[in-house]
Parts: sequence; structure tokens; C-alpha cells
Amino acid sequence: MKKLFLAIIAGLTMLSCRNNHDLLFITSTNTEKWVESGDFSLKEYKTGDQTTVIIDTMKKEQIVNGFGGCLNELGWDALSIIDSVSKDQILKGFFLPGAGLHLNYCRLPIGANDYARDWYSLDDSINDFEMKYFNISRDKQVLIPYIQKVMKYNPEITFWGSPWCPPAWMKKNKHYACYPDKVNDLTEQGRGKEGTDQFVQDKKYLDAYAMYFTKYIEAYQKEGVKISAIHVQNEPSSCQNFPCCVWTAKSLNNFIGNYLGPEFEKQQVNTEIWLGTIERPFVEKVDTVLQDERSKKYVKGVGFQWAGKDAIPGVHKKYPGIQLMQTESECGDGSNDWKAAQHTWDLMKHYFNNGVSVYMYWNLVLDETGKSRWGWKQNSLITINTKTREIIYNPEYYLFMHLSHFIKPGARELSVSGTFNDILAFKNKDGKTIVIIQNAGQKEMDLSVKISNKLIQLRLKPLSFNTLVI
Repeated sequence: MKKLFLAIIAGLTMLSCRNNHDLLFITSTNTEKWVESGDFSLKEYKTGDQTTVIIDTMKKEQIVNGFGGCLNELGWDALSIIDSVSKDQILKGFFLPGAGLHLNYCRLPIGANDYARDWYSLDDSINDFEMKYFNISRDKQVLIPYIQKVMKYNPEITFWGSPWCPPAWMKKNKHYACYPDKVNDLTEQGRGKEGTDQFVQDKKYLDAYAMYFTKYIEAYQKEGVKISAIHVQNEPSSCQNFPCCVWTAKSLNNFIGNYLGPEFEKQQVNTEIWLGTIERPFVEKVDTVLQDERSKKYVKGVGFQWAGKDAIPGVHKKYPGIQLMQTESECGDGSNDWKAAQHTWDLMKHYFNNGVSVYMYWNLVLDETGKSRWGWKQNSLITINTKTREIIYNPEYYLFMHLSHFIKPGARELSVSGTFNDILAFKNKDGKTIVIIQNAGQKEMDLSVKISNKLIQLRLKPLSFNTLVI
């Protein structure tokens, strides 16, 4: 699998040298990944020609800023299993512009998440309301070296951060988790629940937490890492057995409008504040913040994941001017199979068709167990076997590449009509049109695509992802 991928990367350089007027057609199935296909015809469109799909290159939707994933401690541990040459090859495939996935966004956890080695925050000194003991010493051991490796291949990459949990002493139960479980030592008395506030809603705690974010941004800046945005709380409604903190929409609104926003103004912090990451299907929870005069002036965008996908159509319609992001692609159960890639494709269609500018994966790389520190087995783009050192590029890796390799920052999504809807289309600033198509059927399928004055006849392999560049 590793040799196959290296051949693919080499071939991408050749493909990029094609004449701009050529048509490129790349296809992937579960058994044959990233094959250049000649199974198409191209001609001038004539009135009356039969079409299955019409792509309107003049009807442009949102700007697409890019694709990315999250950098986690257990991902770095997985990369540390292999030799430095192989590690660099993987990171090059993820981040080097023009090669592989060409990811240009990275999410960073602020403190521990479910794929940390264990619990920690950036200030575990109890009642340190002045943040005297704030530090990123733990991050300097793992996340900062990971980030520096990433920046080696893409110095212009955009980083944004989000906490799964504040320092535990800021929570009512004084613990990183929300519900007791065999993987933590939380007692039943400390159990929280959705629809309540676990964060202590007291001015000195809220002031300290606002300062916590500014300290984080400043500390990372000193390490040469610019934090472009803060998403205030990962999944604010989710009560978990791993690091988390439930907030009500009312309290999040109060924190953003009366504490975090003013603190950023006071300290002249130019990092954006986003309402994220929203994981519930309720538009009204977003309304609570975006319709508040204090908070809405600070919020530059809204991030969605999991069941938040059912809120995004309403938010996009109600607030057409605000930026939207998909913040964490659903992680599955560690199957890393073609079915998982098909599910991710369905998510991509939904999110892009509802206005997102960025699509984020979750774990880029994990070991063969796929397990979080707290026991949940999940998918990753790449799997590294701890015993054999085998590197496996999973189907979702190739799905991502079908989009992220060709869709450049600044592209615009295009309007697509016709009798077939398993498709997305984009137009890059250089004028190239990128069309991504799935054939979810068990048989070959013929498709007629009209783009401007061209008619393209395609033959799609069964169970395939396909990218057309014209």
C-alpha cells in the first residue's frame, strides 16, 4: 500500500503539468485507487443533446477556503512508531501544497481531548484566577513538535483551537468528565447532564477563562504558531466520560458577549471568535448568540459537527452572511472501510450544499487499535500498525484527495441541476472546473455532464469516486 501511494504522489506531479485545456478524469474503487481513466468523450454541446447533469459555471455559491484535520497526541504517537523518512512522507502527503491531500487547515485541542494521552489543561493550579501558572509545557512535548513538522511542508497553514474541557477546577464537579464510567474516577455525585451548566457561572471564573484563551494565543504565538480562530467549546451540549464541559446557550452567549469578546478587545487580540463546535440540531441555540447585540459583533462564524448537520441548513438560510465550517467529520467505529468513505462523502455533500467554507476530518492518523485514551475505537485517514510498522492509506484518504487535491482555496461551489445528485462541483480561481461524482451502484453507469458549452460523456465504474477536471 505504501509503494502504491508513493507512485500516486509521483504521478500527481505529472498530472499538474498537463495543458490547462485538457480534461483529466481520476477514479477510485475499493480495489483500484486513484487511476487515471480515459473512459470519457468530450464534444461541443448542441441544443437538444441529452444531459443527465448541468453544471452552471456562472451560478456561484460560497467561497471554499480548504480542508483539514485535527492534530492529536495519539496521532503523534502513531507517527512515532515509524522511521523519520516514512513519517515525513506521510506529512508531506497530508500538507505539502500540490501533493496528496494538500490540507491547509488544522484544528488544535486546547488541553486534553479524547485522543490525548491523558487528562491535562493549560492551568491545573486550583483557583489560579490570575493565570499566574498558565503554561504550555505539555504541548511543547507533543503538539508543538507535531505542528512544527506540519509547518515544514506548509508554512501558510491555518490553525484554529478549541477546548474540550476548561481547567477542571473551573467546573462545578471539579473533574474533566461529565458522567462516571470505568475509564474515569468521577463519582456519581459529580454527574452532569445536557441542558445544564457545568462551568461555574461566576464572574471571577468567567474572567479567568477569558484570560486563559488570550494566554493560549500569546503562548502559541511565541512558538511561531498563529491561532486564527477560537471555537469556544467543543460540543457544548455533550455530557461525556472524557474531557468535556456542557454549557447552556444562554451561558455561552454571556461568556462570549461579556467576557471573551471584551477581553480580546482589551488585549488587542486579532484571533477570531467562532460559535462552535455545535453538535445539536437546534437553530434556536445558535439564535441565542447571533441575535444578541453584545455577542453577535464578536462572532465571525459558526462551526458544526455530528447532529449539528441538521441545524446548518436553517442557520445558512437565516444568516446568509456568516461563515460556516464543518469542524469534525463523523469518526465511525474504526472500520476504515469503503462504507465509511461513502458515509463521509454523503456528509461532504450535505455540508458543502449548505454553505460551509471548510471541511475538517478528525483523526488524520492512528495506530491499528484506533482507540481513544477513553476507549472509543474510531476511523482515521491513515492507520499505522504498531507491530509490523505497516502504513495503510484508508479509503477516506483517497476520498479526501478526490476533493482536496484539486479544489484550491478561494474556489466557489457551483450550482448543479439535473436528474442525478450524487455530485459536487467547484470552480477554482484559475478557471478550472472540478467535478466530484460517486457511483454508489453495483454496475457501471453512464453520465452526461454539460459544463458551459461542453458535453462530457462519462462511464463510471461500480462503487467508485470520480474527479473530473476541465
